[in-house]
Amino acid sequence: EMAQQTAPSSRAPPSLRRLSAGWFNVANNTIAPNGTTKGTHGERLATIFVRDSTYPVHTYRTREQTNPTKMADTYTQLHVHLVFAVKYRKALIENEWKERMHQYMTGIIQNNHHKMIQINSMPDHVHILIGYRPSQPMPVMVQNLKTETTRWINRNGLCGTDFFWQNGYGAFSYSKSHLPRVINYIVNQEKVHQRRTFLEEYQTLLKAFEVEFDHRYLFTDPE
Repeated sequence: EMAQQTAPSSRAPPSLRRLSAGWFNVANNTIAPNGTTKGTHGERLATIFVRDSTYPVHTYRTREQTNPTKMADTYTQLHVHLVFAVKYRKALIENEWKERMHQYMTGIIQNNHHKMIQINSMPDHVHILIGYRPSQPMPVMVQNLKTETTRWINRNGLCGTDFFWQNGYGAFSYSKSHLPRVINYIVNQEKVHQRRTFLEEYQTLLKAFEVEFDHRYLFTDPE
C-alpha cells in the first residue's frame, strides 16, 4: 500500500487546528465519527487539520496496516504546479463555465488519489497546484486529466467548436514553504496576464527552473 504524508501528524504546524469532525479515512476520503480510529481494512485513520486562513484543507495522512508481513509504507511530500494550454493557444475557456471545469478537474485529480490545492485558468491555459501521489505516473495523470475534460467540454457543447488541449505540459515542483506564494500566483492569474502573455509566462517558468527548451517546439502552431 502507498500512503502520502504531507507533514508528520504528531507535529502539525501552529497555523493548523484539528477538525472537530474527528478522523479522515484515507481509504475512501470520508470523515469518520469521533472515536473511530480504524478503517474498514484495519488501517489507522489520520487526524485531519484545517488551515485557519483561506488556504485549502491539507490532510496529514498515515496508514498502518495490521498485517505484519506487509512491507513498510512509503511516505512522500510532493507539490507540483502543472501548466498546460488549449490547442494552438486559442482563447476558448470562457468565464461562464470555467468554474465548472475547475470542479470537474478537481474531481479527476481527487479520484486519482492526488490532492487539489489550487486551480485557475485563463482563456488559453490552466494552472493547477496539487499534492502529487507518485503511485500514478505524471504523464498518465495529465493525459487522463486532459482526455476527460476534453470529452466533458465537447459533450456539453461549451465551446461552440471542437475543444482540444495542446500536447505536452509543464510540471514544476515546490517545497511546502513556497506553497502560499504559488497559491497566490495562481489565484491572481488575471493580474499576471495584464503584464505578460502566456507564452512569456511559460518561458519565464522554464528559465526559472533551468529547463532547457527549443522555442520552435514549445507549442504546435496551426498548419
